[in-house]
Amino acid sequence: MLIQNTVEVAQPLDRVWEFFGDVPQVAACLPGASLDQDLGEGHYAGKVGIRMGPVRLVFDGKAHIVSRDEATKTMVIDGAGAAEGGRGNAAMQLTARLEPAGVGTRVGLDMDLNLSGAAAQYGRGMVTDVTKVLMGQFAVNMQRRIDALERGEDVSGVGAESASGVAIALQAMRMALGRVLRRFFLPYQPA
Repeated sequence: MLIQNTVEVAQPLDRVWEFFGDVPQVAACLPGASLDQDLGEGHYAGKVGIRMGPVRLVFDGKAHIVSRDEATKTMVIDGAGAAEGGRGNAAMQLTARLEPAGVGTRVGLDMDLNLSGAAAQYGRGMVTDVTKVLMGQFAVNMQRRIDALERGEDVSGVGAESASGVAIALQAMRMALGRVLRRFFLPYQPA
């Protein structure tokens, strides 16, 4: 399934692009994710943990930088992992496009995500909503990390918390309810 998100950070384009050059640092901005093994030549290994409702999934996986285009500020990363306990698999191709947005930077994220096993039991709407919540947290953590790096502070704890199932579920349910209410209350418009 293709999931598209856009986040903005209040940092100049060149600073954010430089930050994106450190893939483990970028991954650490996503709650529950860490790429703690540098396998060389743009290959990394790590974990992603998320709780969706009563299900907690931890994926062991690998990521690989497919391309990084300085001219267009576009980066493509492939990732794949297996859930601990054989509960499913996930594969993703992430395309990140950076562009100026006023004094800050807009980051367009296109994720082609394939899930199987326990994670696949959730519908596209729920997965999309959870992803949007996580991308919002990702943007906040990225801003905090870049700010801390500029001040010369230790960033090891920024964004390192795992993704909270209750908070994510509540925000995702709020988004789903909003979609339903918008459909219900939109006035009928004949063709």
